[in-house]
Amino acid sequence: MPEVTYIESDGTEHLVDVPCGDSLMKGATANGIDGIVAECGGNCSCATCHCYVDEAWYGKLFPPGETEKDLLECVGEPGPTSRLSCQISMREALQGITVRLPASQY
Repeated sequence: MPEVTYIESDGTEHLVDVPCGDSLMKGATANGIDGIVAECGGNCSCATCHCYVDEAWYGKLFPPGETEKDLLECVGEPGPTSRLSCQISMREALQGITVRLPASQY
């Protein structure tokens, strides 16, 4: 099972095993990590699972779809590596990925 490091806005780190096929959002919510609200439950319709993917990992992800791109325009503090964690499906190639969580999802 690939490991993910989630870093909260206050610097608190969580190392979590996330099964292949599960989203980064599901890995965070299943492990009680603050910072991922996931109001829509992973349906790519709310942007409350926004995260910043570590630059070293960003290029290893599948590109965001049009709906995700549109929703990322609505997040409070978008960055060059912003993604919606519900749209990142874990696979072995992402072993060790690091994501940072924004201070607010609204």
